[in-house]
Amino acid sequence: MSDPEPPASTDSESRAAFNEDWAATVLGLLLLVLVLTGIIPTGLVP
Repeated sequence: MSDPEPPASTDSESRAAFNEDWAATVLGLLLLVLVLTGIIPTGLVP
């Protein structure tokens, strides 16, 4: 009889979701800055 394997950890999934959230936040702020500085014209923003 072999011992059952311990359940897989969800730490890597939590880190991936956390990193994706921060990446989306940074990207959104970057786009906001580009619009406010005039680099992206307001006609392109819905």
